[in-house]
Amino acid sequence: MNTTLFIFILLVIYLITAIPTGIVLTRLMGGEDIRQQGSGNIGATNVYRVVGKLAGVLTLFGDTLKGLLPLLACKSWLAPTPTQLGVASAVAIIGHCYPVYLKFRGGKGIATALGIFLVISPMTVLGALVVFVLAVATTRYISLGSVLAALAAPLLVLMLGHPQPIFLSTLFIATLVVWRHRSNISRLMNGTENRFK
Repeated sequence: MNTTLFIFILLVIYLITAIPTGIVLTRLMGGEDIRQQGSGNIGATNVYRVVGKLAGVLTLFGDTLKGLLPLLACKSWLAPTPTQLGVASAVAIIGHCYPVYLKFRGGKGIATALGIFLVISPMTVLGALVVFVLAVATTRYISLGSVLAALAAPLLVLMLGHPQPIFLSTLFIATLVVWRHRSNISRLMNGTENRFK
C-alpha cells in the first residue's frame, strides 16, 4: 500500500471511529444529550444506566463495529503490513477517544478496542474477555474489569507471538484505555465507584 493511499485510509478510519455512537443512538431514541447525564460518558455503560438496556446494548454493538469494520476492510482488501495495521489500529482507538465531532472529548475505548482486537488478534479477545468477566462477576465493577482486560491484552498478544508492531499498537491501546479510565480508578481507590446492577 503506497503512502498516499495509507494516509487516506487512516483519515477514513479516524472519521468513522470518531462517530459518537452513544450520542447518536440516544438522540434517535428520544433521549437527552448523554454527556449531560449520569457519569457524562458517551459509552455503553452510561447509556445503559441512563437510557436503558436496549440503548446500552446497541451502543456497545455500534462502538464495537466501528472498531471492527474499518480495520477488517483494510486488512482484507488492502493487505497492510503489520506496521500499517498497527498504526491503523492506533488511529482507530484515537478516533473513538478523541473525536473531532465532539471537540476531541470522546469515550473510554473498551468497545472500540474490542472491535480492533477482533481483527488484529481474536485469541487475545478470548483471554481478555475471561479477565473481564471474572473481574466484573466478583466485584460488580465494569470499570475494573475494563482496566484489567486492557492490561491483559498486550501480555496476551506477546504470548501469542504477534509481530512487534501489533504488540506496540496493543500496548498503546491498553495505555490509552487505562488513561481514559483514570477517574474511575480514582473512584475505585476511594470506594465511590458505581457498581453494575
